Amino acid sequence: MPPTRAQDQPTAVVTGASRGIGARIAAALGDSHRLVLGGRGSPALTRLARELPDAQAWPVNLADPRALHVPPGIERLDALIHNAGVLATGRIDECDGGLWRRTFEVNVFAVVELTRLLLPALRKAGGHVVLINSTAGLQANAARGAYSASKYALRAFADSLRAEEPRLRVTTVFLGRVATDMQRDVCAVEGLRYQPERYLSPATVAETVRAVLAAPREACATELVLRPGATRGSD
Repeated sequence: MPPTRAQDQPTAVVTGASRGIGARIAAALGDSHRLVLGGRGSPALTRLARELPDAQAWPVNLADPRALHVPPGIERLDALIHNAGVLATGRIDECDGGLWRRTFEVNVFAVVELTRLLLPALRKAGGHVVLINSTAGLQANAARGAYSASKYALRAFADSLRAEEPRLRVTTVFLGRVATDMQRDVCAVEGLRYQPERYLSPATVAETVRAVLAAPREACATELVLRPGATRGSD
C-alpha cells in the first residue's frame, strides 16, 4: 500500500463510493485529499481504497440509523460529499408508506444525521458540504414521487444548513441523466432504451465536484445544474 501522505492534506468523506459517480469522485480527489470512502462493505470498496494514494474504506449501511457514526480518525473535515442514494419507482397508488420511509432513510435522514455527527469536524476546518442531488429535486416526475420528494427535501436541508452554518460552504449539484446503473433502471421504468452515450459520464460529474471544491475560499457555488450537453441528448 502506498505510504500515507502528510497530515496537512485536506480530508474528504465520500459516501456511495463503491461504484459509479462516487468511485469517480474518489478517483478525482485522490491526488489532492486524504479520503474516507463510505459504502456497503464490498470488494470494490476495499479495492478502490487500496488503489488511491491515501484512502481508507469505511463500510457503513446508511439505511440503518444505528450504524451511522463518525468515521475513525476524523477530527477535522474539509469536504463531506453526500453521493449515496437509492431510487424508488412506482405511481403513488402503488407505493405504500414503507417504500417512502426507506427512500427517505437513505436519501434524506442518513444525510442529515451524518452531517450532524460531522459538524464539529467540519466547523473546525471551515469545511465544504457537497450534496449530489437530481433534477428530480427541481421538477417532480411521474412514477417517481417518493424519489422526487426525497430530492426536494435534500435541497431544503442544504438551504437550511447554509443558513445555519455561514462558515461552511454548502453546494447542491442537481444532475440530469448520468450513465450509471441507476439510470439504466430509470430507463427500464420509462420504457426507454438505455443510451449511455447520450448522458453525462460519471467522470464529468466528478470533475465538476473537484472544481467546486477547488474554488477560492471567497467563492461558493451554492447550486449547480448539470445536464447532458446539446451533443449528447437532454435530461
